[in-house]
Amino acid sequence: MASKKKKSDPNGITFGMISVIFMSVTIVLILAMIKIYLSNQIYYESKKVNKMQQEVETLKAEKIILQQSVEALKFKNRVTDTIFVIYEE
Repeated sequence: MASKKKKSDPNGITFGMISVIFMSVTIVLILAMIKIYLSNQIYYESKKVNKMQQEVETLKAEKIILQQSVEALKFKNRVTDTIFVIYEE
């Protein structure tokens, strides 16, 4: 009988396996870094938006206070004008 020689697969890590693993890890790291960068940008932009919203709310409250003050001054001015008209007659 003739002995058959089988070509055996290499038992171990080949260069191809290492290169596939390295490329996979590199792609995962790049995608993770992109996600982290975008998350940070979104966080900082939302902080700016929240700060602006707080300023808008503050300005709205200040506007109401100023409008009330103007109305009080208008009323006071009308009353004093009426008093001057009464005293002049």
